[in-house]
Amino acid sequence: MTQHTLAGWFDEFTRDDVSRVGGKNASLGELRQHLKTLGVNVPDGFALTTDAYRQFVAYNGIEAVLARELPHATTRLAEVGERIRAAFAAGTLPPALTETLTTYYRDLGQRIGHRNPPVAVRSSATAEDLPDASFAGQQESYLNITGEAELLSTVPRCFASLYTNRAIAYREHHGMAHATVALSVGIQQMVRSDVGAAGVAFTLDTETGFRSLVMITGAWGLGENVVKGTVNPDEWRVFTPLLNDDTLRPILDHSIGLKQIRMILGVDQKPLNIETSMSERARPCLNDDEVLQLARWCARIAQHYARPMDIEWAKDGLTGTLHIVQARPETVQSQGVVSAISTFSLEGSGTVLVSGVAVGQRIASGKVFVLESMRDAGRFEDGGILVARQTDPDWVPVMKRAAAIVTDTGGRTSHAAIVSRELGIAAIVGAGNATSVLGGHTVTVSCAEGHIGRVYEGVLPFREEHLDYSGLPATKTAIMLNVADPAMAMRWWRLPVGGIGLARIEFVIEHMAKAHPMALLHPERLSVEDQSAIATLTELHDTPAEFFVDRLSSGVAMIAASQWPDPVIVRFSDFKTNEYAGLLGGRVFEPHEENPMIGFRGASRYYDDRYREGFGLECQAIRRVREQMGLRNVIVMIPFCRTLEEADKVLAEMAQHGLVRGHEDLQVYVMAEIPSNVVLAREFGTRFDGFSIGSNDLTQLTLGVDRDNALLATLFDERNPAVLRLIEQLIADAHAVGCKVGICGQAPSDHPDFAEFLVRAGIDSISLNPDSVVPVVQRVATLEQLRSA
Repeated sequence: MTQHTLAGWFDEFTRDDVSRVGGKNASLGELRQHLKTLGVNVPDGFALTTDAYRQFVAYNGIEAVLARELPHATTRLAEVGERIRAAFAAGTLPPALTETLTTYYRDLGQRIGHRNPPVAVRSSATAEDLPDASFAGQQESYLNITGEAELLSTVPRCFASLYTNRAIAYREHHGMAHATVALSVGIQQMVRSDVGAAGVAFTLDTETGFRSLVMITGAWGLGENVVKGTVNPDEWRVFTPLLNDDTLRPILDHSIGLKQIRMILGVDQKPLNIETSMSERARPCLNDDEVLQLARWCARIAQHYARPMDIEWAKDGLTGTLHIVQARPETVQSQGVVSAISTFSLEGSGTVLVSGVAVGQRIASGKVFVLESMRDAGRFEDGGILVARQTDPDWVPVMKRAAAIVTDTGGRTSHAAIVSRELGIAAIVGAGNATSVLGGHTVTVSCAEGHIGRVYEGVLPFREEHLDYSGLPATKTAIMLNVADPAMAMRWWRLPVGGIGLARIEFVIEHMAKAHPMALLHPERLSVEDQSAIATLTELHDTPAEFFVDRLSSGVAMIAASQWPDPVIVRFSDFKTNEYAGLLGGRVFEPHEENPMIGFRGASRYYDDRYREGFGLECQAIRRVREQMGLRNVIVMIPFCRTLEEADKVLAEMAQHGLVRGHEDLQVYVMAEIPSNVVLAREFGTRFDGFSIGSNDLTQLTLGVDRDNALLATLFDERNPAVLRLIEQLIADAHAVGCKVGICGQAPSDHPDFAEFLVRAGIDSISLNPDSVVPVVQRVATLEQLRSA
């Protein structure tokens, strides 16, 4: 065989060369050939072909060993694997292969200007990194290999890793004939991420399949800790449609992980974990410019492959440069059905034992089995809850028997998370102390409550529903969503709707910011205990106020991105005083009211000295979303605006904070939930671009019925003729002055006759909870057809 038959530069291969150099090396070749010219850094290197592997096997008579041992793999896996690997270890490289390897290695040194360059030696099997197969991680990689002698001794070990126990078991389980799988070896310029950082990126949201996103995870040191889930990594979500505009910074969300350990190279050049310093744990492993650069590269790779991708990246700590070191097709979300959604929801409550990062959007209950290692696998019972510090490919057989998985460490791109998605089971990673807390319990694992997964004590009831939205008819009346939780907004991105008619930021403030805005601005007015809590909550931000703006803008951005470029109507905060008081530090700033429902709420707060500065932070967050991130599909809405004078004051207050109606296409809506909004609709319509009917408040204020009073529940009905007449009047008067009118209440979902009334009255949009979309769309389409007949 010629040298060209046995090896070749990455630049010479494409993704069509899987049979010659395996999935990983074929992908590296594709990247080097087609993405390098677009600025994507991929380290130089070469690949030994599968012919080189077969030559080694034949030269050392290993076919006979394979033929003798593999028939017994299912019954004596460990023994079979050890004997096969021993045969590889005892083998020697054929002279032609030795010459090829040393020649290419010397040439690589000349290409990169480094004699005896440190390299990474990685396996690349012909059945891994394929669009419909998740085979990665079954073989071994060797890092920082330096010099010809060390390289020559490493290649046979890499060949042998085709027969690790987990690789043999994987092929047996999937019915792959061992003889049809061969191994290529990639020899790649070493990226010194051991003194830098590394991680994984997906070009979609790993939980929902949302395609307009790059999700990046990373930690200090070599990337193995992120892949295996040994650390809780940093995480970023970047919105891809706006990445090409250099004036924008569309980083939707970010979180700083603990990054408890860092994988370095020890004195023997073998990977070694050391503890990170407190400053390293508090500091992100990438800055925003690096995050955006990496996201652009990932987006270009996905565009080139025309499919979602799973990408490994590394930052060289010596040069400060970023590199893409691997790219493979994503194999879970990209294979899913796109016209149906299964939803899970808890129907009970209980004590939360631990929480972490939710994976899988499912719920499961069962008996907990805490396993220290796979040596304990015999104790595990089918359908149990697997709890471990972390998992790796050796754990897959027991993971397949679990109803749910909980790990102490790891992020969304860890082994436990990826395999759980493939298996279609719930998982919570990065739970911290699950292994020490959950032993002996029967629990419910819920990943259906947003980004945070919770483990509850006991067996809680839950419901599973299947939502099929295929073949839904188009409607003249716009159908939109009501959303509060940013994570849930991402879940519903596939629904055929025309945007979000009501985004409630109260959820974001309560669950992401957690503190009263005024408490963040004036912590000196708080108790020592609350001051300490504020300091802890905001310690990773320059100021407490910046923390609030960051968290609120992130939540709003996630919601806006989920429906971009369709309109997303974001209502400014509408907590009642008693609800505001429940936030951290809130009691100092809120008055006691006998009836908060019609008290100091909505618009009346925004220009009042007791909350004016807090409203300013809300405005800053909206400006960041629209102007820095570029999500100009955000429309803002004023709640509970009682008078025209109040409307003018709020609009002036917004302008002082840089939010001017009409500037950069900013639209401002007002809630129509007070009779005065209807009576003066034409006057309000000259100040605002649209109305959104809040049917609950409008009903209670029209009928004089406290909507929370059980004694009067039978009187509370949005279909009362007085309420219907006000809605008709509002729609007519608003349309007369060029304003749109929508409704964001539950009534159209609950009452078919109410939906019929709205369509007949000519409403522009109906905003619904996600589970109501399918039946209401069908109902509205039928009504529209009858009207046009």
